[in-house]
Amino acid sequence: MSAIIYHIAAIVSLIALFLTFLRLILGPDLPNRTVALDAMTIITISVIGFIGFLTKRVIYLDVAIVYGLISFIGIVALARYLERGI
Repeated sequence: MSAIIYHIAAIVSLIALFLTFLRLILGPDLPNRTVALDAMTIITISVIGFIGFLTKRVIYLDVAIVYGLISFIGIVALARYLERGI
């Protein structure tokens, strides 16, 4: 039973990742694309954590944390650029 739930969660995550990728490509303006990129990184972090849980390896959680920090810095830099036009 739990294996079915894991597969359903993986499928839902991949569908959400695909839909946010479409928003990234088809977004009407740059702020919408920035939000889509941020959503994609959040979904990717959850997928990395999910893989770490399934394989029972802690190193994936470290990778997810580093990816989240790099993503946060990138999104903040992009937001500052959009706000000030540096």
